[in-house]
Amino acid sequence: MSQINKLKIFNDPIYGFITIPNALIYDLIQHPYFQRLRRISQMGLSYLVYPGANHTRFHHALGCMHLMQKAVEVLRFKGISISSEEENALYIAILLHDIGHGPFSHAMEKSIVEDVHHEEISLLFMNQLNVEFNGQLSLAIQVFKGEYNRKFMLQLISSQLDMDRMDYLKRDSFYSGVAEGNVNSERLIQMMNVVDDYLVIEEKGIYSVEKFLMSRRLMYWQAYLHKTSLVAELILMKILKRAKELTLKGVQLPCSEPLLFFMQNKVTIETFDAETLDLFAQLDDFDIIGALKSWQKQDDFILSSLSKMIVNRDLLKIKLTSDKVAIEELQPLKERFAMENNISLLETNYFIFKGKIKNQAYSKEAEPIRILKKDSTIEDVIESSDQLNLKSLSKLVTKYYICFPKQLL
Repeated sequence: MSQINKLKIFNDPIYGFITIPNALIYDLIQHPYFQRLRRISQMGLSYLVYPGANHTRFHHALGCMHLMQKAVEVLRFKGISISSEEENALYIAILLHDIGHGPFSHAMEKSIVEDVHHEEISLLFMNQLNVEFNGQLSLAIQVFKGEYNRKFMLQLISSQLDMDRMDYLKRDSFYSGVAEGNVNSERLIQMMNVVDDYLVIEEKGIYSVEKFLMSRRLMYWQAYLHKTSLVAELILMKILKRAKELTLKGVQLPCSEPLLFFMQNKVTIETFDAETLDLFAQLDDFDIIGALKSWQKQDDFILSSLSKMIVNRDLLKIKLTSDKVAIEELQPLKERFAMENNISLLETNYFIFKGKIKNQAYSKEAEPIRILKKDSTIEDVIESSDQLNLKSLSKLVTKYYICFPKQLL
């Protein structure tokens, strides 16, 4: 019987060659749960703004693992002891950190799988894989949950300067063409160290941290919270909400079996059993896009109109403002739209609505980014930096929006 060579190499447009470190990682990548990430877009509907932003969560997960390999190498070189079991746990935890994302993740979390966060689903997937792989993921799960006694290991996976953020900023910047998001992940990793079990950045790396935080702020305004990406995601949430509402009323909508299951059932973390997980694992972007194409032709005015908007990229008008929008401002628009389209005032909420978005590049409340000074003292990056605008990056910026059909202009 021929043996499969499991020490493969991926050619990545950002880092060059990414190597698979061992057979277990290869088997996890080959698993259908992980292969599904090839069919989950990393930036949701942002390709409606940036045509190149068609990369997937599969790309991103491999990129994170590659950066983790570099981080382990650097920390070991600096005398930090990391056993081969701990090294493997770090690779597995970062590789699987996003495995719980559904198609157009944030839209799904706020419409049809509304009570379960993607991180909770990631953990469910990890636990299931741990059973299939005879307990080989146990340490990775401990690290992922923050239950392992070495704090810096969790910081490498989930913190304000982790492998996840380093990869998605660099990758999303590359594929979208938003150059402001490009971060120097290699330099940041070279500057890492561990003191008293906390991850620190050596003082000479402070400018790279400043650039990283600034890039994060700019990527949120220019890409993730770009008004067209935002309105497209809001429309998708309204579509899924309407589809679920109609399904629960007994209307039969054409869609895949897994999608139908989540539209027919209210799923909570308590009811998310192995069968539900298996159905979730069959959901990807194609289920949603396929459904939208069918729903354009439905009799329901709301569902068909909104589905056409996404398929044909003819979206609602969105206006951003620094001031709160009063609900009364929307009333005349709703009355006019209801009359013109023969729908109830309540139903106009699918087309005319308001909300707010927030952007905070650095949180003073969360685990800080620690800078190791030359005199061996440790400071929060905000205190160490001579950049005044770094302090402003820790302020929460809120913007308000209203959305309405273009014909009401």
